[in-house]
Amino acid sequence: MENLIFSLNATVPIFLMMVAGMLFRKMGIFTKEVTAKMNKFVFTIALPALLFQDISSADFYDVWDSRYVLFCFVVTLGCILFVCALSALLKDKSVQGEFVQAAYRSSAAILGMAFVQNIYGNSGMAPLMIIGTVPLYNIMAVIVLSVMKPERKPLDKQLLLTTCKDILTNPILLGIAAGLLWSLSGLHQPVILQKTVKNLAVLATPLGLMAMGASFDFKAAFASFRLAAVCCFFKLIGFAAVFLPVAAWMGFRNEKLIAILVMLGSATTVSSFVMAKNMGHEGTLSASAVMLSTLLSAFTLTGWLYLLKSFRLI
Repeated sequence: MENLIFSLNATVPIFLMMVAGMLFRKMGIFTKEVTAKMNKFVFTIALPALLFQDISSADFYDVWDSRYVLFCFVVTLGCILFVCALSALLKDKSVQGEFVQAAYRSSAAILGMAFVQNIYGNSGMAPLMIIGTVPLYNIMAVIVLSVMKPERKPLDKQLLLTTCKDILTNPILLGIAAGLLWSLSGLHQPVILQKTVKNLAVLATPLGLMAMGASFDFKAAFASFRLAAVCCFFKLIGFAAVFLPVAAWMGFRNEKLIAILVMLGSATTVSSFVMAKNMGHEGTLSASAVMLSTLLSAFTLTGWLYLLKSFRLI
């Protein structure tokens, strides 16, 4: 019972914040325009501030773990290649690119960071996990959505260059880089800077979760149910079932294992729908996978946490 209570305490508050966002939308407080601006603020300001705060205040040489970053990268690449191979079995090739992206691309930033922070009070090992996965997520998303377009046109060089630029200017990655540089410098942060960054950082989790809840659309969740359900299986259960035991066998525990769970078993990121639409895909499968995986992750993440706690791995 104690392990179940621990798991519920870690997951339920997160999803209640999403429910609050849904209620505020129904009440007319959060309009579509307000929600879009909240998402942009969280992504460009609040989350980078949170990551900078946690990394810059830590000793880089104590925090950095090359073995861990490499594990996250290799496992993510393996998941992507597996789903790409599996997508060849789809009869409808027009949804192949959306299927691949929806099945591997986690919401490591907003939902994942909230999950880790709710348990440990800070971002834990999530920044290192993000370094190992997010650039790969973005690069592979461009390649997959370009190669597997419905009309199957060849890769556009300009598109790849634009994507590389987007990755290098990604606010989340910039926040991590700034935090690492500050940590390496050994400089003491002025109190004014500390308090300003902290005030911005505390907004990341509540605003991000409420904006995600306000964006939820039950109709979209069931618009392409069968394929979306397959994506959700791999995103929430399949990959975690294979690689969490491997991570535990390799000796990863506590914050590191929680961040790996986020990488393997959190919901499909909302940006997968945005990218699919902007790259010539229909978008229905992406929207369905995002909504359905977000809804189901409330139960699957609680289950995974319960198992990890029961085996005394966290």
